[in-house]
Amino acid sequence: MWIGWAIPSRDQLDRAYSDFVARAARPWFCSERHGRAAHATLNCASDVFFDRFHFVDPGPLIDGDLELVTPDDRWVDDVLNSCTHPLTQLHAPLEAQVTRDQLLQFISNAPLGHEMKTTGGSKVPQYHFWMRVRDEFWGQPQCPPIQIVGAIGLRIGSTETIEMYYGHFGYHVYPAARGRQYAMRACRLLLPLARRHGFKTLWITCNPENIASRRTCERLGAKLVEVVPVPEDNPLYARGEIQKCRYRFDLVAPAKWRFRWGW
Repeated sequence: MWIGWAIPSRDQLDRAYSDFVARAARPWFCSERHGRAAHATLNCASDVFFDRFHFVDPGPLIDGDLELVTPDDRWVDDVLNSCTHPLTQLHAPLEAQVTRDQLLQFISNAPLGHEMKTTGGSKVPQYHFWMRVRDEFWGQPQCPPIQIVGAIGLRIGSTETIEMYYGHFGYHVYPAARGRQYAMRACRLLLPLARRHGFKTLWITCNPENIASRRTCERLGAKLVEVVPVPEDNPLYARGEIQKCRYRFDLVAPAKWRFRWGW
């Protein structure tokens, strides 16, 4: 609500609209008995939301030696070096199979790391970033042997499938760079971006046996809510992922936002 004669700015309108969509996209506010109705409301709100959705510039995303960069041709050789590293071939064979053509096609399909909702599909808009060791830290004794250390995505929108099985964050760190909390730090760098899109709660999922990812969620401050079975008709099940841990992370808005929007 705006008081007095002041006319709201475009930024205020966009934030208010994002807040409305975020509230509509929160089926955990409803009882389980009304779950289907909540998701029906979500789908209607999402249709309107995606029609007017626009990506925003998050600004520099830097934490010490780590920076998040948008996928670009100039980083492709570094990504391929990470994929062909012996530890990647040993411990992450799927990433080891990535080719130059696949990377260039991905960059073409998601310019500036922006992937829009697929027409008639179930995907929501998504930001993509590559985790990179900054040049001024590259080559130092504690630095990993690869400069592109992983990747992270932030899904903007909430569906039952995202909240239950995929999560709003998707990330991976190449084996040669693990043990430096890059995934947790990358998630933290994207929290302000999530707030700008109206999120108050984020869901992160992982396989129960993935101890490293579970520790990432816990270090981030997310709380384990439950472990759920993956439906047999879900693509994850075909990949052998039959259960998912669901972690909930409640964002705390900056004080000026809480005052403005009554959070």
